[in-house]
Amino acid sequence: MSSKPESTEERNKVKKQVKKEETKTNPTIRIDLHIHTKYSGDANINPKLIVDQLYAHPHIKGVAITDHDTLQGYEHAQKLAKAYEDILIIPGIEISTEQGHITILGIEEKPIHTSTIEDVIDFTRKNAGIIIIPHPYRELGIGDKAKNIKADAIEVLNPRSTHKENKMAEELAREENLPGVAGSDAHKPREMWTAYTEVENGLKVHDALNAIKRGFVKVKATSARLQFKC
Repeated sequence: MSSKPESTEERNKVKKQVKKEETKTNPTIRIDLHIHTKYSGDANINPKLIVDQLYAHPHIKGVAITDHDTLQGYEHAQKLAKAYEDILIIPGIEISTEQGHITILGIEEKPIHTSTIEDVIDFTRKNAGIIIIPHPYRELGIGDKAKNIKADAIEVLNPRSTHKENKMAEELAREENLPGVAGSDAHKPREMWTAYTEVENGLKVHDALNAIKRGFVKVKATSARLQFKC
């Protein structure tokens, strides 16, 4: 007699138990998963400033450099970060497709074809990266189109989005049963580190990406500085 398939509730219970057991031995790293540098064109953050602040920060020790359609900021930051052992720089890029923005992490080259979301997804899967939907309900977000693609996570906390837009993103993640992540989306130095993601067992790039995909994450904000747009 065949057993019944596990329900979503049962799968979530198992997932929470596994997470609880792994938390006992796996370290947690705090990562700002969405920062732009001067190479984005609409930002003025120097990669050196990111590395210097990351090294000096008492809690946040990781960052994903997600410039618009370029990896130059990441490349500069990664070179500078080699002088330090306890900070993590994740390669990323926020791609401008015809349907809106989509972020890929974990790949050190830019897709050749970026006109459609499908092009970006195919490239990411072939190169073992992960796909994050940034600010889905803000201008240049892909909105409900996210329901039709196989993403790995949804950005549910972005200080540049309104409270309503973030709540809609959170609901989208819940509906799609995807992890929710956060990043400052900083374009100016004062915006850095205002939102971040706690990632379990993420001290290396591969481990961090795997933890994000598995949902071993918590969304956090530095409430004293975080101001939602209204």
